Amino acid sequence: MKIGSKMTRNIRSQVINCLRRNRDIFAWTPKDLEGIDPGVITQHLNLDPSIKPVKQKKDTSGLKKTKHLRRNKQTIIDRTHHGEINKLLSTGHIKEIQFPEWLSNIVLVPKPSGKWRMCIDFWDLNKACPKYFYPLPRIDQLVDSTSGYELSSMMDISQ
Repeated sequence: MKIGSKMTRNIRSQVINCLRRNRDIFAWTPKDLEGIDPGVITQHLNLDPSIKPVKQKKDTSGLKKTKHLRRNKQTIIDRTHHGEINKLLSTGHIKEIQFPEWLSNIVLVPKPSGKWRMCIDFWDLNKACPKYFYPLPRIDQLVDSTSGYELSSMMDISQ
């Protein structure tokens, strides 16, 4: 957890004490979410039944350039993918399936820091989901709504 560096010592101390007093109500790791009713945290996609599921062909376009580059990217995918996947598997939040109806490629995207971000190509799946008529609020409106408050929390968007 990170606490803003521009807080006064008094406010910083109050925030830390509040977090310590209430540490039992926060999920600090995926394991802390055990016991939550799956109906509360399970997401179901509103898929258009007229669209057939798409299994994307394995995309190796970004991995073809050289053997060395291909090996490095595969290592990045394995390390990132397996680490996060194992966390979720161990807590029962996800499960392996043998015959998926939809299959999407893993895409590596470079970060400005030089590290890699692993993403999933959900292009085909997104096309099969009808548009949502109540979009999420715009970020500028959310930021403006915090105006005038002494403290704000980013805990819900910390990933």
